[in-house]
Amino acid sequence: MDQFGELALIIGDFHIPMRAHDIPEKFKDLLVPNKVQNVICTGNVGSKEMTDYLKGLSDNFYMVKGDYDDNQQLPENKVITIGKFKVGIVHGHQIVPWGDDEALANYARELDCDILVSGHTHQHKINSVGGKFFVNPGSATGAYSSFKTETYPSFILLEILSTSIKAFIYEYKNGKCQITKGSLIDDKEEEEQ
Repeated sequence: MDQFGELALIIGDFHIPMRAHDIPEKFKDLLVPNKVQNVICTGNVGSKEMTDYLKGLSDNFYMVKGDYDDNQQLPENKVITIGKFKVGIVHGHQIVPWGDDEALANYARELDCDILVSGHTHQHKINSVGGKFFVNPGSATGAYSSFKTETYPSFILLEILSTSIKAFIYEYKNGKCQITKGSLIDDKEEEEQ
């Protein structure tokens, strides 16, 4: 990793063509090949064309099986390493109650990972419990969800540096792409430990 870090696109829950037609054009303008070093997909893509599009964004493509994915070759979960951080990936339907912080923390401990990436709820979220960090990119298409009456297309970009991780939440709302910046781990937290 250089001084700018390694970029990881966190994305999932497309449900194409069952619940949505495509990702927003504004997202396609942003998500072009060779801009990120890693693509992490939480599953439920729905179409081979979209899976191929995601694979074309980076040589490091990781995807797990969602509850609507037909591809039996996809793993239920996966652990990868980016920089010094172990990243666990799971769709999220296996973690009950869905999206629950304590249940996510237990699953992260089972996978022995620093960061757990999960989806299923179609709601983007970044938080931590007990030293474990959780990243949920929401739905890339804003596909219908039984959890929330309004869902908006979203994905998360992580900038992983040697001692910090910055998060950028991209959400397409009211015809515009809104970006919210946050941190999972910052240099100050690292120095205090």
